[in-house]
Amino acid sequence: MGRRLDQYFDYGASTPLDPRVRELMLPFFGENYGNASSIHSWGRTGRSAVERARMKVATALGADDPAQIVFTSGATEGNNWIIQRYGPGFVSPFEHSSVRESAKSTGCQCICCAEHSLGAVTGHHKLISVMQVNNETGTIWDPAPYRPFADVLHSDLTQAFGKVECDISSLDFATLSAHKIYGPQGVGALYIKEGHAEPLIYGGDQENGLRSGTLNVMGIVGLGEASKISAAERLQDAAHARELKEVVLESIRALSDWEVNGGDHCSPFILNVSFRGVVGESIVVEADAKGFALSAGSACSSGSGKGSAVLRAMGYDDERVRGAVRISFGRYATQESARALGLTLTETVQSLRKMKC
Repeated sequence: MGRRLDQYFDYGASTPLDPRVRELMLPFFGENYGNASSIHSWGRTGRSAVERARMKVATALGADDPAQIVFTSGATEGNNWIIQRYGPGFVSPFEHSSVRESAKSTGCQCICCAEHSLGAVTGHHKLISVMQVNNETGTIWDPAPYRPFADVLHSDLTQAFGKVECDISSLDFATLSAHKIYGPQGVGALYIKEGHAEPLIYGGDQENGLRSGTLNVMGIVGLGEASKISAAERLQDAAHARELKEVVLESIRALSDWEVNGGDHCSPFILNVSFRGVVGESIVVEADAKGFALSAGSACSSGSGKGSAVLRAMGYDDERVRGAVRISFGRYATQESARALGLTLTETVQSLRKMKC
């Protein structure tokens, strides 16, 4: 079966490259091959493109100064950078594995929680990290209340940037990735409020000496343009995702024993549903055979066999965790394909349940 773009419902893992982004990147795969650190005209062309992209990211994020943006290979790198350099402290128990595992290695503790709600912390700490939108359930949190309790307040904005309104005024550091907003894979950015941080990579003057190494010009150009487009089209993208979510929910209404995970305050772009009596990975495999892409959780931890750490932290029972699938919405899905996905889910779950009888 051929793959159809409108049947892709795994935007939480990675988004298709927007054709407008690809067009702007193409010259840097060909004639514009100069090193952005070189002072000749080839280099200056690359440097100019990088600085334009930096401005686009800063504007989309609401940063005061483009110099507050440092380019990285993605949010995983940025998350490790900040947690490793500024921990220990507290992180939410719902974080992406790049925060969660890094936090463990530095002795960070988890903020207490009740289902999908975060509790308070007491005292003052070196670091607190709270993501704004969860990558598995879409649950939205506000890091700002933790500002008085931390020397450094960090937020992983990977699923928030370009999708929901982001307020970075309380943050010292924020991380993001291009491939969640229709940009290329392998590039992202770190927001640094005060314009300085402890360096990640030594050996050159790139990125003000914070992250040495030859700049990924084509990737950075793609991130910049994707940021600009996502900021301009955020509201219409969110409205479209909200419509698709409602279509899927209505299409599975006839099924019994299913639950939406993550609470009521969620991003419109992510729908996490548990179907009791079946295994989420089996649903993903069956849906894939019928041409649909979705996931059983974070792409970074798929295949681990451990079940979702996020759903477990929310206190859900084993059957609910095992039966969870993540459906994530984006620009190229349609109401027709969302309705077809809902029908596929209904038929698949019914079939899998019958097999167990």
